[in-house]
Amino acid sequence: MRVLLLTALCAALEAIALSAATVDGLRLQWAATGQGQKTIVLVHGWTCDSTSWEFQVPVLSRKYRVVTLDLPGHGRSQGPKDGHFSMDLFARAVESVRRQVGASRIVLVGHSMGTPVIRQYAREYPRRVAGLVLVDGLVSLPPGAAPSTADMSGPAGLKAREAMIRGMFTAQTPKPLQKQITEMMLHPPAATATGAMLATFDPSNWTDEVMTMPVLGIYADKSQLANREYSKKIFPAFDYVEIPGTGHFLMMEKPGEFNRLLSAFVDKIAY
Repeated sequence: MRVLLLTALCAALEAIALSAATVDGLRLQWAATGQGQKTIVLVHGWTCDSTSWEFQVPVLSRKYRVVTLDLPGHGRSQGPKDGHFSMDLFARAVESVRRQVGASRIVLVGHSMGTPVIRQYAREYPRRVAGLVLVDGLVSLPPGAAPSTADMSGPAGLKAREAMIRGMFTAQTPKPLQKQITEMMLHPPAATATGAMLATFDPSNWTDEVMTMPVLGIYADKSQLANREYSKKIFPAFDYVEIPGTGHFLMMEKPGEFNRLLSAFVDKIAY
């Protein structure tokens, strides 16, 4: 009986620790799995959540400590009441979770909007970054690019969001996976969809500073988001690979190949 009570107490204390991370008073949902010496932090994209990495956590946690979180306003994390989002807010949310985990240095993996998030983190906390992995993420804004956010509220806004999401799939993306991703991305409120999009397109994010840590770009088949020449300019230690037959959610469409590429990259990084 005593053993059972101690086990229950430890579980309760662990649950309290896992819910303790906050940023600007906002509660953050996060989890850490695995006991490896190297820590990987997986950062999801626009209107997604930590379930984006469901095919990575069980596999990667066999070798590494794997951390996932819901960014503010996404998943089960609280969002700012004023509806103002920024890459700085997201980066500080990641830092809050890193402190809770107690990892001195981390490999940051950012999917889609998660790419500018981890770049912002690397700007603000360079000593904490062992490496970056860009997962079909935007590294530069096309000339004249601007977010379309005027109709993200109400029924028309929801339809516009759904159309945007549909454009992230290919004919090879399994239908059940399309349904799962669509439901996930339509779950956050319009305030999150609008605010996070505005934060992504904020011109102050898109600077040309050079970052010298190891960087891997894993992109979808013939991805329109890739900019290899510019990526090599700002990331001198940059490697690029595409996974054939994938759409924007390549880590969910071909998890075996994705996990192999990510593991090979992390294994080469000296902590």
